[in-house]
Amino acid sequence: MPDPFLLDEFLPYRVAVLAGRLSREYSRIYQDRFGLSRAEWRVVAHLSQEPAVSVRDIHDRVDMDKSKVSRAAKRLENAGVITKQAHPGDKRLVELALTEKGRAMMAELAPLAQAFQEEMIARLGDDADGFLDGITGLMAKSPT
Repeated sequence: MPDPFLLDEFLPYRVAVLAGRLSREYSRIYQDRFGLSRAEWRVVAHLSQEPAVSVRDIHDRVDMDKSKVSRAAKRLENAGVITKQAHPGDKRLVELALTEKGRAMMAELAPLAQAFQEEMIARLGDDADGFLDGITGLMAKSPT
């Protein structure tokens, strides 16, 4: 007889719950400081890595619905954090970029994100390297 299915031991479930908990914990930092939603944080953080990116690119990279990315981008544009313009190679696409205000925000948030990550790694203790290697392996082998 096969072993019973135990949700609390099912890896995808455990990873999803952990991701949600860590994301909520970190969100307190950027919400308290800048009033950003989780979606807005993801857009700003992604834009800090590249000079200009389409909504589709962000959707693909951060695993977030295009409509959520678009709504977050609209709020960020209204707040003066990002700019939106037609993509030079494909007029159907919108390209997003950080403004000076957005770059200043990320300059303040980047060390806070790094400190949060260091705290999470410290919580893992001696298991940190194996855990990080496992995540890297799973992400590399997962279909997008």
